[in-house]
Amino acid sequence: MLDTLAPEIEQIKQMVKTFVDKDVEPLAQQIEEEDHIPQQLIDKAKELGLFGMSIPEEYGGIGLSVLGKATVLGELGRSSNGFATLISAHTGIGSVGIVRLGSESLKQKYLPDMASGNKIGAFALSEPGAGSDATSLSTTAVKRGDKWIVNGTKHFITNAPVADIFTVFALTDREKGAKGGITSFVIEKDFPGFTIGKIDKKMGLHGSHTAQLIFEDCEVPDENVIGEVGMGYMSALKILGEGRVGLAARAVGSCEKLIELSASYALERKQFGNPISDNQAIQWMLADMATETEAARMLMVKAATMMDEGKKAIKESSMAKLYASEVFNRVADKAVQIHGGMGYVSDYPIERFYRDARITTIYEGTSEVQRIIIARHVLNENK
Repeated sequence: MLDTLAPEIEQIKQMVKTFVDKDVEPLAQQIEEEDHIPQQLIDKAKELGLFGMSIPEEYGGIGLSVLGKATVLGELGRSSNGFATLISAHTGIGSVGIVRLGSESLKQKYLPDMASGNKIGAFALSEPGAGSDATSLSTTAVKRGDKWIVNGTKHFITNAPVADIFTVFALTDREKGAKGGITSFVIEKDFPGFTIGKIDKKMGLHGSHTAQLIFEDCEVPDENVIGEVGMGYMSALKILGEGRVGLAARAVGSCEKLIELSASYALERKQFGNPISDNQAIQWMLADMATETEAARMLMVKAATMMDEGKKAIKESSMAKLYASEVFNRVADKAVQIHGGMGYVSDYPIERFYRDARITTIYEGTSEVQRIIIARHVLNENK
């Protein structure tokens, strides 16, 4: 469990905690207001090796386990979620496909630059007509000679405006569909026929940007296929499973920060001559916040540990993502209530966390999709 981390992970955790407290948090409000991450934070993250968390050492990364990476993401979740998203989208779904499923030539070509943070990764699955339903892709890839010609549009792609390397999913056999007809590719931002659309203006996650990807006869070398042709849907499930654990970890970190802020405020804020922490209503909110956060943490740890042991954890990663994201929303709501008017003012971090929480039940599979996945596994296990 996270209370008994390996010494090397504990050391990295403390290093990241210092970085978050000393460097990120003082700039969190600036990031929020300017919707931009200062270059010095990105440079510092590169120095600490954060862009190479999930990349093996032989390719220049630090090769953390899934639990180790989740531990780091939990610390990043305690401050600017926009900054945390830039890193987690790169180290999670943006690079995991190449790490886990890519050929040796793809790893040699792309991973060193991704590990250093000199090139940023992104994951492109969602489309205007295929969000959570990944089986309904309309983006196509047709083999012509030694290249694939990709056509279609992706949207809401995190890191799109700053990314250099994209893991892209396309339909290669319409008749087979998800059962052998979807393939994943590595596509570089400078490939002919590939353009980035306009940047989305979002409710939260300021500093982290999403945009459309537009493919018009985009030429992709055959060697840039990730894994086997036609097995892209299974690849997506594997990549998303690990990504969902990371999202759960970030949500838990945010919850822990909100609990700390709320408890401190309750002890200091006085009404009718006494601190509001004396009120049972406040105490019960804090109790629920702490209990649900700990439960979310345990679900996340279980899923991460199973992955590190080489076990399938599709159900468990969905459970972790589902529960942690919904707990994050409930904890943020209670934190606003405890802070009262101060929680609704953008000068303070509570309001920022409240807005950032909302997307967590939507991206990388909505809560409804997670429930479908979990239910299918439960039913299959009891046939």
